[in-house]
Amino acid sequence: MLDLSYTTPKPKTIAGAKHDWELVIGMEVHAQISSNAKLFSGASTTFGAEPNSNVAFVDAAMPGMLPVINEFCVEQAVRTGLGLKAEINLTSAFDRKNYFYPDSPQGYQISQLYHPIVGEGEVLVEMGDGVARLVRIERIHIEQDAGKSIHDMDPNMSFIDFNRTGVPLMEIVSRPDIRGPEEAAAYVTKLRQILRYLGTSDGNMQNGNLRADVNVSVCRPGDYEKYQETQDFSHLGTRCEIKNMNSMRFIQQAIEVEARRQIAILESGGVVEQETRGFDPEKGETRSQRSKEEAHDYRYFPDPDLLPLEIEQAWVDDIAANLPELPDEKKARFIKEFGLSDYDASVLTADLESASYFEAVAQGRDGKLAANWVINELFGRLKKEDHAITDSPVSPEQLGGIIALITKGDISGKIAKDLFEIVYTEGGDPAEIVEARGMKQVTDTGAIETAVDEIIAANPAQVEKAKVNPKLAGWFVGQVMKATGGKANPKAVNEIVASKLGL
Repeated sequence: MLDLSYTTPKPKTIAGAKHDWELVIGMEVHAQISSNAKLFSGASTTFGAEPNSNVAFVDAAMPGMLPVINEFCVEQAVRTGLGLKAEINLTSAFDRKNYFYPDSPQGYQISQLYHPIVGEGEVLVEMGDGVARLVRIERIHIEQDAGKSIHDMDPNMSFIDFNRTGVPLMEIVSRPDIRGPEEAAAYVTKLRQILRYLGTSDGNMQNGNLRADVNVSVCRPGDYEKYQETQDFSHLGTRCEIKNMNSMRFIQQAIEVEARRQIAILESGGVVEQETRGFDPEKGETRSQRSKEEAHDYRYFPDPDLLPLEIEQAWVDDIAANLPELPDEKKARFIKEFGLSDYDASVLTADLESASYFEAVAQGRDGKLAANWVINELFGRLKKEDHAITDSPVSPEQLGGIIALITKGDISGKIAKDLFEIVYTEGGDPAEIVEARGMKQVTDTGAIETAVDEIIAANPAQVEKAKVNPKLAGWFVGQVMKATGGKANPKAVNEIVASKLGL
């Protein structure tokens, strides 16, 4: 349930309109299920294969070919539902959604309309600074994907690639609880994060493995509250669906553009027509594709080739017992166990690989110091060079070794940065590098005292200035650090300088 320590953000209003309008957004996210085989055949789901090479007879709708449900895909859908705190329906059923497209050889899509496998759930979408939106999930159903029409290979012909035909999808349908473009992008980001933690979808939007249909409408202030009281959707205004969005940036742009289009129509006395639209990012506009179909337009009926899907509670319980630690739980643990700030914990748990890397570095060490090095030094360097954490040339053991040397006082922060650079570019064991290259920090107070005395004796005028203005003592600290090649313990230098100057 919603953490009551969070506050709910205000709905997005549209600047420049004659009247006040608020946005209402619902989303249908299509996530490709992580599975080596398709939903109803054993054909491969490998991305980037030669066109029409991953096609079984049932995918191509050859006569007499019957679908056989992939049990692992069902398990992945159940796992997703549990991860979203949703109700799991022990009995579900498949329906035929009838329509003709050249890239759909069957002439219909096998989906679930009346009896989905997953019921109501929720996603907590954090917007920063203690602000979050609770987005309710209406349902999750599993269905097969269509193929792909290719129009840019020949000026006179179109081609069809059936490789994606039958690829397993989860359609995750939200309630109209999202109130702005930024929230919409944050919701998809959070949903993708959860799916990746669960291992049920890789969420790769570039490959088409995560796509969003965005339902946008506008209403006057107070109408959304009326909808909440009555559950009457007419209070929310007429919605238009923007299809197949595969970029967080485009999702935000399309919502903003579509909202302004609808407001312009309404303020000029027109009526918004319910329809399906596409987004053109180059022209910054949405375009009508077709009138919005209702369920009866698709002539849904139970698929005669597939029996109702019945699963046992014990099986569901076993899946639930083996769920991994999810992002919100991991973030809360990092804050408690390592003493991290909310922001640092959010950054480190943004993806599973980063969280695992940090935890390996921080184990048995100063958690805050580890977080600082992972976020600022490592992530900063990786981002600059466009590398993922999985490609890091510095292992968790190496970075942990650097932090251990800092904690023990063997090296200073400045030396640690030099050491990090060596490990990043050349590799090696940090402790061995420090010994071999004479990088160990000088902690001998006698040696530091000698260096301080020499600097003071050589700069009597600066001594007098420092006695008048104690802030100038930092000049002496800098000179000592320079004289010792940055190896002197900074804390010891500060203390001895202050003592010698009588500050």
